[in-house]
Amino acid sequence: MDRIKLFCFAASYAVAFGLELLYQFWPRTWVRVGGLGFGFAGLLAQTLFLVDKHPAISQRYGLLLFLAWVLAIFYLVGTLHHARIAWGVFVLPLILGLIGLGRVFDPGDNTPRFQVEDVLSIRQIHGWLLVLAAVGVCVAFLASLMYLFQAQRLRKKTLPTAGFRLLSLERLEVMNRRAITFAFPLLTIGVLIGAALMYQNADTLSWYDPRVVSTLLLWAVLAVVLYLRFGLHLAGRQVALWTVVTFGLFVVCLLLPHDIKPGGEP
Repeated sequence: MDRIKLFCFAASYAVAFGLELLYQFWPRTWVRVGGLGFGFAGLLAQTLFLVDKHPAISQRYGLLLFLAWVLAIFYLVGTLHHARIAWGVFVLPLILGLIGLGRVFDPGDNTPRFQVEDVLSIRQIHGWLLVLAAVGVCVAFLASLMYLFQAQRLRKKTLPTAGFRLLSLERLEVMNRRAITFAFPLLTIGVLIGAALMYQNADTLSWYDPRVVSTLLLWAVLAVVLYLRFGLHLAGRQVALWTVVTFGLFVVCLLLPHDIKPGGEP
């Protein structure tokens, strides 16, 4: 497994994306089978990589790679379930983007490793809650992109057979709603646990930490999206655009580092 590098599964996903894109304009069975084959190969290679390296999800590197792994499963299951839908065309670029960001934050030989004995520690629970909330935000973002793309096609009265088949607007709205409803309580609990950890480690972490402030802002924006959806009963394009904004803020949260006070652990 030492020979499995990040490039191996990233390249597999990239080839799968190319074949998925080709299938939308040249629908041949072997193209779809080839895309799925490379997708499964990428997932297998990434799984072996994570098992061997088991990077800590408390670090951006590990969180991004694990999030990409979950979305790879989402891509394969969705493609098998919706055989004629342009699922991978939207999901695979996000997976590749997350892996690319992970590569940027790769600490090399100094990568913190996940410790099995810490699986039930409060820090690990905090981390897993945020990862699962991130999955919900990503799925809501993908549903919103597909919704906006499909709505634009309908406005232009594009024929449904003219490439890029997608789910109906109603089903995409349901996907968005379920993903946001899934993400918000997990993010809320994760934020509360994080606040408790901040209180315990006030000597090393600042309440004005860029990651802390951006996460609280992300929670507030996600709360606004939920209010628009269930309070004002808005749907469609407005909610989709707010979801895209939420995802953009989520990416900012990932990019921002923790501002550790002198004497604290990184």
